[in-house]
Amino acid sequence: MLGEPFFPFEGDVQAVPLADPLIPEPPRNGEPGGGDCYRCANPDANVIWRDDRWDVRTGFEPIGLPMMAGLAPREHMTLHTLTPEVVTSMGEVVQRLALAIGRIDGVARTHFSRWGDGSEHFHMWFLARPLGMMQLRGAMIAAWNDMLAPIPDEELRANMRTVAAAMAEGGGQDVGAGRASSAPSANDAAAQHDAPGG
Repeated sequence: MLGEPFFPFEGDVQAVPLADPLIPEPPRNGEPGGGDCYRCANPDANVIWRDDRWDVRTGFEPIGLPMMAGLAPREHMTLHTLTPEVVTSMGEVVQRLALAIGRIDGVARTHFSRWGDGSEHFHMWFLARPLGMMQLRGAMIAAWNDMLAPIPDEELRANMRTVAAAMAEGGGQDVGAGRASSAPSANDAAAQHDAPGG
């Protein structure tokens, strides 16, 4: 990851000093003593598709990739407390969302990941790699997303509609194109930005 062809930097790049361990760790959003759970406090914000167990959100910040979407259970759960019904449905909805993002013109592959250090509420991030952009392969795609010029708002809205409609073909509700044309508030951005590293 620290060399060609995936590393997105060149020249004299230095790592920051490693800090001492912080124990006990500070609470995450949604945990006792932490901030509010953004997803639970804002159940409809940026949702483009939902069913009775899951929702898909996007459009909460400018993105350089064709799509960056969050998938999360509608109820507040951690990875360790997911109900059997949610666990059973997870594989299917992950596949459906990857296929739906693949419907966007010019998307080669969908990457997805889960970190969980910013918010207790279980969530996964889905990032679309543009066709032919081979440097964006692998884990550094999230860093590239922050460095690429934001895609036009009209394009983002069209991509959101494509994904929502494709998801709805297999069930659930196409909720619309989210909030792509308005910038998130400072509180929204801070709460969401366990994205895509938390």
